[in-house]
Amino acid sequence: MQHTLQHSNKSPVLPIFALLASATLWGLIWYPYRLLSEAGVSGLMSSFITYGLALLIGVPFYFKALRTVSGSVWLWLAIVLSSGWTNIAYVLAVIDGEIMRVMLLFYLAPLWTIVFSRLILGERLGRVGYLVMLLSLCGAVVMLWQPDGRLPLPASRAEWFGMSAGMCFALTNVLSRRAQAISIEAKSLGVWLGAVIVSLPLLLAQSHAFSVLAGWSGMVWGGLVLVALAMVGVTLCIQYGLIHIAANRAIVILLFELIVAAISAYLLAGESLQGKEWLGAAMIIAASLFSGHLEHKDKA
Repeated sequence: MQHTLQHSNKSPVLPIFALLASATLWGLIWYPYRLLSEAGVSGLMSSFITYGLALLIGVPFYFKALRTVSGSVWLWLAIVLSSGWTNIAYVLAVIDGEIMRVMLLFYLAPLWTIVFSRLILGERLGRVGYLVMLLSLCGAVVMLWQPDGRLPLPASRAEWFGMSAGMCFALTNVLSRRAQAISIEAKSLGVWLGAVIVSLPLLLAQSHAFSVLAGWSGMVWGGLVLVALAMVGVTLCIQYGLIHIAANRAIVILLFELIVAAISAYLLAGESLQGKEWLGAAMIIAASLFSGHLEHKDKA
């Protein structure tokens, strides 16, 4: 299983399909988390339980894969923590924030990918890289522009969560490329463990956070299990895709999430973007599309 996933890639379409499947699930996952929130399950608690269940599901199958972590323990722990905050912050953001604004702030990830690729992988920044940075920053400024003269910064805690999730997502992707010796299964266990590690101390800081578990209905627990199974699928798909596709190109493919999120946010929550937000969105999306040419251009 490990050897097949890590080294066999007979079809170049399979990694793309895996990333598209992951993007589709991520573009829809906000809705069940919101439903769980409305049922009285906080974002932190639903994250802790769903990723904890995913970890319990994965450990019996992938525990032996942790042997590939030997020699790269600190790198694996960095993936654990960065992916942990990515997932926790993303869930908290989509529960309370406007879906598309949160998603677009998350998709400033190409900007952070350039920075982390330079610092961690030593990839130099060419002209296309500067264009990506400029478009990303301009898009964010336009989308967040305040007519009263306030700084164009995220307007709510949810939007700060969304932007920080994108930053850590980029860091996780770059670290995954660096950690070629670590198997997909070990990285997946790290992703699930990370969400548990990050959310647990935050939950323990809240009084009586775990006292509500006994009062939940079977439907709530069933929803948590279904989301946990979806998280297993998402993690395996995205890790498989990232093994075979460069981080900057993966970001472009994962833009499909924005399409899914825009349609689902409109149909399920009645949310839509305004004029300046559409303009900022176009710049951020263009930056992500250009980022797909970074590896080719910078090596030319």
